Amino acid sequence: MTMELTQLEILTELEPVAEQNLNRHLSMAKDWNPHEYVPWSEGRNFAAMGGKDWAPEQSQLSEVAKVAMITNLLTEDNLPSYHREIAQNFPEEGPWCSWVDRWTAEEHRHGIVMRDYLVVTRGVDPVALEEARMIHMTNGAQSPEGWGGFLQGIVYVTFQELATRVSHRNTGKACNDPIAERMLQRIATDENLHMVFYRSLCGAALDLVPDQAMVALTKVVTNFQMPGMGMPDFRRNSVLMAKYGIYDVRQHLEEVMGPVLKQWNIFDRSDFGAHGEQAREELGLFMEKLDKDVLKFEEQRDRALARDAARGLTPHT
Repeated sequence: MTMELTQLEILTELEPVAEQNLNRHLSMAKDWNPHEYVPWSEGRNFAAMGGKDWAPEQSQLSEVAKVAMITNLLTEDNLPSYHREIAQNFPEEGPWCSWVDRWTAEEHRHGIVMRDYLVVTRGVDPVALEEARMIHMTNGAQSPEGWGGFLQGIVYVTFQELATRVSHRNTGKACNDPIAERMLQRIATDENLHMVFYRSLCGAALDLVPDQAMVALTKVVTNFQMPGMGMPDFRRNSVLMAKYGIYDVRQHLEEVMGPVLKQWNIFDRSDFGAHGEQAREELGLFMEKLDKDVLKFEEQRDRALARDAARGLTPHT
């Protein structure tokens, strides 16, 4: 019979691992300044300061790049909600607290630099952007119903950080601007280091409480949603981002889920009890379904792109 631990016991047992990985992160993370990634010479006053307000023709970004930048930025803007969701499952002092505060400070830089870039280059309508920020932050972010606790939290952010890295990287390419690509590559590097921290903690949790961690893992993977739910036009925008390769089902399977599950050796472990085995079986069936969903999605996308091409539409229109 496998050992069941309380959340507090798990946190206490994993505290040395958290401290070790916090120190590792601090040794690898590179401090950088948002103002060094923004082309300030392109900036000019808006009407309130005697200049001209934003107009669509001022933007050099394609429709896909605009949607991806707005979606990624609004996700970063909701940082206070994510901080609350994570912090409420961690102790108020020690390495866990130090990590959450450091993570929050680093994530805040992402929102600062992306907004400065978009406003200075007039990439998107700043009034609409601010209205969307207010709506999204007022709605906040909550864990899906039935979720809760430390294990599900760190599993989710492991996948979420990696997914965000993929999305930022591909958004940078879609912008067709070396300045934007450099900025988003810098952000993606941060997200990868964050993912490594959480992935390491999850690996330690799987060794400590394999059944409990496996149950949490399966629940997260089979109900995974990107952290943009609730923002204005999220469904429409996420469909457009998937259609043009910013973040789609194949990337989710092959660049996010697959590598992390392999890193944790999920399907070759021999330390699960009955509950863990049941959860692993459920996860295996889900991954098989996801594999089929990739092909179905790509067939539908190819048909949609062919229709667009026949009508003379491109992702840059």
